Formats: sequence, C-alpha cells, structure tokens
Amino acid sequence: MTTDLIALTRRMPDPRTLAAALAATGPDLRLRSLGDGSVLQLCDEQGRPLLSVEAPIDVRVPGETARLLGADALSDGPVWWTEARAATGVPAAEALAATFVSHLAGALDGEVRPPDRRVPVSAALPETAVPPSAPEPVAAQPAVDVLTERAAVAIQDRPVIALTSWLADAYAGCAATHRALQIVTPPGSRLTMPLRTVLSGPPNRWVVRDEACGYYDGLTGAVLRWQDGHFRPPGDPESGGNPMAAAFTGPEAEGAGQVLLSFRTSRPADEEMLLGGALEEAFRILTGEPPAGWGTSEPAALPWSRDRLTRLARSRMPDGSWFTVVGGPDRAAIATLRVARTPDGVDEEAVLAVGHTAQDEIPRAGFHSLAAELTAHHGLVSLVAQCRAARADLTVPPHFEPVPVPLAFALGPSAVAEVGPDHARGAPIHPRTLSAPDGPGLYFDLVPSSGVPSAAVGYDTLQGLMRYLQGGGAG
Repeated sequence: MTTDLIALTRRMPDPRTLAAALAATGPDLRLRSLGDGSVLQLCDEQGRPLLSVEAPIDVRVPGETARLLGADALSDGPVWWTEARAATGVPAAEALAATFVSHLAGALDGEVRPPDRRVPVSAALPETAVPPSAPEPVAAQPAVDVLTERAAVAIQDRPVIALTSWLADAYAGCAATHRALQIVTPPGSRLTMPLRTVLSGPPNRWVVRDEACGYYDGLTGAVLRWQDGHFRPPGDPESGGNPMAAAFTGPEAEGAGQVLLSFRTSRPADEEMLLGGALEEAFRILTGEPPAGWGTSEPAALPWSRDRLTRLARSRMPDGSWFTVVGGPDRAAIATLRVARTPDGVDEEAVLAVGHTAQDEIPRAGFHSLAAELTAHHGLVSLVAQCRAARADLTVPPHFEPVPVPLAFALGPSAVAEVGPDHARGAPIHPRTLSAPDGPGLYFDLVPSSGVPSAAVGYDTLQGLMRYLQGGGAG
C-alpha cells in the first residue's frame, strides 16, 4: 500500500489552492492544522486522521528531486514539493491522497510521484474554500503509524526512503520520550545516508518485510519479531544466537564504491565566524565543486550558503544543530554536519560520502591536501578517510555491504599536543607533518598506496596506531 504521495509543481501551492485541493477530496471531511500550520490534516467526522499534508517545500537545489524520486522526476528549475501521507489501516485514505496530489498537480503545472498514482480529476478546483474544522488531537506525529511505550513505527514504501522533515520530527519526538524510531519498508526500498545515520544502532531500526522470515533488520540482517511493543531479535543478544535473514546476503555492487570522510574541527567562537568552511573545502577537493544545497532534512532544498547556515545554527544555540549537505547532480555526494557549542568554542563534526565507479581512482592525494588545509585554516581535531565497495549513488540497500577500509588518519595541532609531539612522531607509521600557526598536525597513511586496500590491514593498522597514541601524553 502506497501511503506517501508527492505533488511536484512548478508554481507555488498557495493556501487557497491547497485548501481547494483538500476540499476536492470529498464531502464530510474535516480539517485541522498542526505544528503552527506546517501540517494540514483531513479527518473524518470523529476526528480520526485520514490524510496529512506537509507545508510545500521550495526545492532550489539542482538534482535533488531526481536523487530522491528518480531520474525522470520534475527537476529543471525550482520545484515545489508537497507531500501527502495517507493514514495506514484506513482503506479510503490512499484514494484521498491520490485525489489531493492529482488535483494539486493539475492546477499548478506539475506531476505526481509515484506517477502511477495520479488519478483523473476535473480541471477546475472547487470554489468552496475550506472543509469544517476538526478538533486538535492530544498528540500528533503524522509520520507515525503505530505508537507504543517503546517505539514509534513509521511505514514507508517508496523506492528511496529519505530523512524527510516528517521523519526528522518523529526522530526528535522519540529522543524526547525515550522511544525507538523503527521504520518498516518493503524489501525493494533503500535508505539515504542521513536516514541510515539516524537508524544505525538499536533501539532505532530499519525493519524490512520479508516473505521467508517475516521481518529483519536492514542494516544488520538480524531476524526481527514484534514483541513487547517494538521490533527486536527474538533471541538473547548476548548469546549470539539470533538468526540472520537469508535475504541479507544480497548481491554486491560490482565496480562501484564510496569514499567516506569523517572529521571534526574546533575553533574559538566569535561574531565573524562562518560555519561550514571545512565541509565546503572537503567537497571542493573530493568532488571538484562546492556543495550545491543544504537543509535540516531531506530534500535539501536551499542553495548552499554558509551565511544562512551559520545564522540558523546561531539562532539555536546553546542547543546544537544538525544539517544535511548535498552535492550537485553530476557526482553523488552527501554529508551530514553537526554543530555544537562547547566551552572552547564551536565544534563541527562532518561525515561526507562520495560515490565513485571502477574508473575513478581513490583520491589519496586529496585526503592529504584536505587534512593540510583543515589543519592550517579550520582548526582540525581529527580526520579519518575510508573507502568501501557499495552503491555509487550512496543509497543503502537492505543487504550486507563490506565494511569500510581505513586509508588515512590525521590529528590536528591540539590533538598532537595532547598526545605529545615527540611521542606522536615516534609512531610505528611514520607521519607527515601538517603545518599550522599553533603547532604541527600529523598525517598517517594506513595502507600501501599500491594494490587493492584490505579492510583487515587497514583496521589492524588503525587500531595499533590508536593504542600507541593513547599511550602517550604531553607530560
């Protein structure tokens, strides 16, 4: 059952058009507004939700609709993305969603995703404006289909499941109430990297429906059962006796891979500071271009702007901020950026993934150049560069993928000073020096530059290096 439908339109869905498209779904329905107007909800006469509609998103980042909805999605020029979610378990709700997005697409020169859910509707919207009001619910999470004391379960069934604002709100609600966010999908769905990050590690889970075993964890392969109000492995986690789903041993992505970069920077806070500079430099060195867009969820609708990102993060302090940052349509690249205020200043933690094919060389020289740039100008604390065989489009399938191979590791001046410069230089791997005004940083190559890198060699080398460095001290 398709519960999430999207209208992509070239013209903005203004409040009157939205209300008219909702009114066109049929009589005897009631309307209420949630989240300061960010969500409109159609209900039956008893107040039971049937259809939730998110405020339209103005997507101005090239390639972003194609990344999430397919190469044939409307993408040339600014596009308005209006998402409608039908209530699960209500037979008529999906038809309401299809009617609503079809009316909206017809009125505003657009299309429906998925395309086969567009239904014939009259060309003219009704003049009657707004359905009668429904009472406010006690609690509202439109993305959540099942809510228990232990978990919030969201059922998703599109080919690529992204960290939409609905799911981001559900995740925040789960964190505040100590619940797990568990997303249930069919076996053909894939996750974006930001959503994978949210679901990595229990109690949050990606729950994949499977004909053979019922359900399994799409990131670990563990067979799952619905027990005590949440999905969990049926066995004792400490005994190691949990069965694995046969479907998890899927095909490898031959000839495709990903470059993964994780780094942290720290700088003193001042009024002139602009965030995102280190991540922008990483995009330039690894993709040849700066980021194309950013946002607090997906789609990343805003054109890249360090100034606007900084203003939003500053408005939220002392609380932290989390962002999604994407590259342009010519090269798959996506990152998450976490910003936090600390006693020493402002920390930025970034994870960047870049897709590559068999014809692309792993940019070893680029890792060193980036580490040198971040050390000299952006307050590098640490950096790890890795690669792995995986989908070049950076989406995550519900089957096993090889673990990343650590390729390089770097420490910034503050970390070198904490370890002790002489001790750090005496590491079993001879480091290269990274120059900076406040002291040297160090760069370590973890695997040979020739041949196929081995995960076992990379991890053994990295673990040995970390044990050595942790045995030091500035004294």
